[in-house]
Amino acid sequence: MVRSEDVFTVGQVVARVKRHVEGDEVLQHLWVLGEVSNFKAHSSGHWYFTLKDSAQLPAVMFRSDAARSTFRPEDGLSVLAYGRLGVYERQGQVQLYVQHLEPFGAGQAALELQELKRRLQAEGLFTRPKRSLPLLPRAVAVVTGAASAALADIRTVAGRRFPGLALLVFPVTVQGESAPSSIVEGIRRAGLSGADVIILARGGGSQEDLGAFNAEIVVRAVAGAPVPVVSAVGHEVDESLSDRAADVRAATPSAAAELVVPERQALGALVTTLRERMDLQLRTRITRGRERVATLSEYGVLAHPERWLAGRRLDLSRIEEDLYRSLAHQTAGRATVLAEIRGRLVGMDPTAIMERGYAWVTRPDGRPVVPSDVLVGDRLHVQWRRHGWAVTAEQALGPNGVAAGGSKGDGDSHV
Repeated sequence: MVRSEDVFTVGQVVARVKRHVEGDEVLQHLWVLGEVSNFKAHSSGHWYFTLKDSAQLPAVMFRSDAARSTFRPEDGLSVLAYGRLGVYERQGQVQLYVQHLEPFGAGQAALELQELKRRLQAEGLFTRPKRSLPLLPRAVAVVTGAASAALADIRTVAGRRFPGLALLVFPVTVQGESAPSSIVEGIRRAGLSGADVIILARGGGSQEDLGAFNAEIVVRAVAGAPVPVVSAVGHEVDESLSDRAADVRAATPSAAAELVVPERQALGALVTTLRERMDLQLRTRITRGRERVATLSEYGVLAHPERWLAGRRLDLSRIEEDLYRSLAHQTAGRATVLAEIRGRLVGMDPTAIMERGYAWVTRPDGRPVVPSDVLVGDRLHVQWRRHGWAVTAEQALGPNGVAAGGSKGDGDSHV
């Protein structure tokens, strides 16, 4: 028979576990190593995820701690989490309350690669305009490991597709600490070699083995090469930052050679087809041109050019006659107008009036005299015609308006 004092409620059990867990000093200042899974950033700002290895431990990072974190975790990253262990009573669940989070080992490398990728992407290095591969390269530069399987594959494909095509090989170190600088130097030399295209190749390997092709100096060298670059690094499932920076990415070194080296036989067939097409188009244009010339020669100018010239001469003569008639009419009209103007001017000439016995009276300063403005005592200048000569005299009006005084200059005359 179970005694009542031996029976616990669920809440009592969870509370007892909570006291034991939170009373353990070690569990309140805890570093935990694990892989992140089921990461979720809640709208409240809290982060929820699970740390796992052979076991699983739920974890939560509250908004204030998450805001101070130097990186945002992702599923698959190995991390070191510092915090305290507690019990979430509502679900009876032990969980880690994380106060600090940092990447660990491979997780740190993955985080650095992700940050470099983000930075180069923002810079536009991956989205720059890609260059087209040459149709028929005069020479192909290959930057790869010396005596590597990748180089052997490229030589085999190139020899099959276009025998005799120049392959310029620039051996480099593709793995290890010295690999990035060696690859950069190989790309530099390949760019100066006169080759029309560069193949950057390496066989398969782990992410650590391919790490040199994720180095920033290598990625920038690929993007800055003076000729198009085809990247063939690793297997088809592998993708390096050099692949993103290259003008073309090939799944394998053999595929890169297929893309770069044209097939000689197919190229010859293409040239033959183009030549035949060009000859056909040229013959067609010549035939059509001859037909058009023949058609035009049957009528119009080409049929009887002398008749056409005679007609144009007749037209020119008619135009000339019309111009002369128009010019004579305009001249006669203008002569009539000019005669009328001349007649009016002669009628207005005071000397012409003087010829009829009238005199021209002005004031001494030369202003014409208006009878209504003449006063007694005014001196006037009188000019008249005598025997065809112009005679002038100066008179002063008397009290009755009769000219008084002698002729000044009487007998002095001028034409």
